[in-house]
Amino acid sequence: MQSRSGSLASKVAALLCVLLLAGFDSGPRPGQVLDEARAAGRDAASFPAAGEDYFHDMDGGVALSPDEIKGRNTWLLWAGGNDRFWDGMTASTFGAFDLLKIVAYDPTKKADRDWRWSYLGVINEPCFDAPSKPEPDRFGLMLDVRRPDCPAEPFADESKYPGVKIGARGRTVPVGSYYGFPTGIVGLRLFPNPDFDEAAAQRWDPQRYFTDPSYYNDKNLVRPYRVGMSCGFCHVGPSPTNPPANPARPEWANLSSIVGAQYMWVDRLFVYNADPKNFMYQLVHTYRPGAMDTSLVSTDYINNPRTMNAVYDLGARLDIARRWGQESLKGGELKNKQFNDFVASGPLTQFFNPPNTVWTPRILKDGSDSVGALGALNRVYLNIGLFSEEWLLHFNPIAGGKPITPIEIAVAQRNSSYWQATEQMTPQTALFFLKATNPHRLKDAPGGEKYLNTDQQVLDRGKRVFADTCARCHSSKAPKPAAGLDPSGCAGPDYMACWNRYWAWTKTDDYKQQMRAIVAAPDFLDGNYLSTDLRVPVTLLQTNACSPLATNALADNIWDNFSSQSYKQLPSVGTITVHDPFTGEARPYEMPGGGRGYTRPPTLISIWSTAPFLLNNSVGPFEQDPSVDARMRVFNASIEQLLWPEKRARDRVLGDKVPGVIDRTMARSEIRIPAGFVPDLLRPASGPLHLLLPQLFDENGDITIGPIPAGVPVNLLSNLRPISESSNPIERLQHVERLLGFLIRLKHDLRSLPETATDEELRAKFANLRGPMLELSKCPDFVVNRGHYFGTAQQNEEPPLGDEDKRALIEFLKTF
Repeated sequence: MQSRSGSLASKVAALLCVLLLAGFDSGPRPGQVLDEARAAGRDAASFPAAGEDYFHDMDGGVALSPDEIKGRNTWLLWAGGNDRFWDGMTASTFGAFDLLKIVAYDPTKKADRDWRWSYLGVINEPCFDAPSKPEPDRFGLMLDVRRPDCPAEPFADESKYPGVKIGARGRTVPVGSYYGFPTGIVGLRLFPNPDFDEAAAQRWDPQRYFTDPSYYNDKNLVRPYRVGMSCGFCHVGPSPTNPPANPARPEWANLSSIVGAQYMWVDRLFVYNADPKNFMYQLVHTYRPGAMDTSLVSTDYINNPRTMNAVYDLGARLDIARRWGQESLKGGELKNKQFNDFVASGPLTQFFNPPNTVWTPRILKDGSDSVGALGALNRVYLNIGLFSEEWLLHFNPIAGGKPITPIEIAVAQRNSSYWQATEQMTPQTALFFLKATNPHRLKDAPGGEKYLNTDQQVLDRGKRVFADTCARCHSSKAPKPAAGLDPSGCAGPDYMACWNRYWAWTKTDDYKQQMRAIVAAPDFLDGNYLSTDLRVPVTLLQTNACSPLATNALADNIWDNFSSQSYKQLPSVGTITVHDPFTGEARPYEMPGGGRGYTRPPTLISIWSTAPFLLNNSVGPFEQDPSVDARMRVFNASIEQLLWPEKRARDRVLGDKVPGVIDRTMARSEIRIPAGFVPDLLRPASGPLHLLLPQLFDENGDITIGPIPAGVPVNLLSNLRPISESSNPIERLQHVERLLGFLIRLKHDLRSLPETATDEELRAKFANLRGPMLELSKCPDFVVNRGHYFGTAQQNEEPPLGDEDKRALIEFLKTF
């Protein structure tokens, strides 16, 4: 009789053969596909940016030029054909994510428009009401209805902004506008689905779409609409200085284009039914409000939720880029548009010097998007689904499992009219940011004055503390370093040596005396980005390492063309300490190089309104209330936790054995792929993998892995590396064999327990396998709210601040 291990080995070997054979398909190849607009004969010139000043009350009513108006409209409205991508995401998430169910109401329930704010944290668009009944001319869906007292929105005008006429558009569905129709949610736009032909229309049942899993979990279901997403969806929020009386029903004057979606619950958006038994929900539930993993789709196999950036003071940020943002470009990186491509003279031309030198802000938190401000803006549109025809050929969305290759800008410029149009629009968006990204000061907020300390001695003390402790990372105004101490131009293989010299200088009396004078100046906050935008090594920050370990911008990865050669040559920052998530045991982890290992400091502009803190919103409480009073409650509690780390939350399993919280499953769950979404290769009765590995399927043909008990570290599973990063084919195969061997062993061990097994018994099985799981992990750092201990006893490089110094610092920070 064949041994169990022999049987496993033979199955793994056979599985590898099937996977290898499956890779040889005749599908479209990267570089050979057109986007829908190009395929329909549309060029970039046929998508001019809209010029109506419809949003004039937003952003404090700032007066904008015609180009700046177009820039704001692009930011708030332009989806660039990504409705195709978001429609496909329903299949990629096995039915969990469905934007049409976010903008439409369940017909079996009373439409509750306020729920979108209170539960999802999205921004209800002014001038709309909830529907009272399904509408036949909207395919029986219940969608928001425009109020009769409001003027028509100009952007939905099909005659002025004609959509792309493909497929069923113009037959069973309208052609529509290339800006889509408003959905009633800011940043989401409704587009007629070109696949909704006569057969799809006959099959469509709006009630079963909400109530019948066998209907809506069919990957072949065609919905009458696709939902597109603009940048505004993740960046528009309630104005800190003019908050709405009722945040579920704001007016345009209550909204800001730049503050970020601070109140959005991405977990509730991403898994429509919010079922704790679905491990995908457990995964996205690690996204605290206002945070999400922007590499979730083009996955790097690291669960890495990060806050949605506020876009403050682009002018000051460009100034600091000119001082400290020098990078070198090579190859496809040089295809990024620069301001010089659009203006022949003036200050915007100073950020690129041919043939390959750019001075750039670093937008992403790991400092990787380092090819120029326009390149950073344009990349965002790809990351939210523009030219998905090409993008999705370079990876498997969400699940991953195949080697990732770079999307090339040259291909987008050749084959995507939407990309070409975006490249023409984003310079206007940059102009809008230069005009409308001013700070929101607490003194200008209603009732804000009562929170400000007027004792000049306290404020002066706070300024000294800030100069000595904070300004070296959080001020774009700084002393001019002596020769050899300036990190300007240091990006590349020698960066750590440059950084260490700079950091040592910031501890000297020479630096502190000069910095104190700068901070004491009455105009210190004017035009100050309140960040250096420098890359800070995680060895110094001691924050969670998963963001600095992100790999999407490394050489030959998906964003290769959007990170500089200087970034790709960055050295390792050294060794960090991580903790065993089952025992709390500390152990060293050597950080890899090639770009990984760094975090750029966030701006402290309007810090009073942006809590909770750290890059994942893990330090401080949360309130679903954008009022000034609520923001100040959250700020005060969050800044206390930041400056007194002993007040931070602790892990509910290990307590003080680890320096903070480990995100763990909250309930027993399983990884489940409904039969309707199982790839044909895996289908029961016909799929060869089903015959090889029947233990992966249940009686309904669903793929299930589990049960996963409550209390298991989420990132222990989410950070597993499914494919090797090695270019050696033998090492790649060996990695797949190790991974499959682990999965089958886990499945076997869990099946060996009775159905009545407790979570404790199940956790013991996971604990026994922590060795192979940690070995396979791309980020074995599980404590999410640790680090940034500057000024405290836990940062042992310098004496800690006393309580009075910390209190004075807080009073000064409120003025930012």
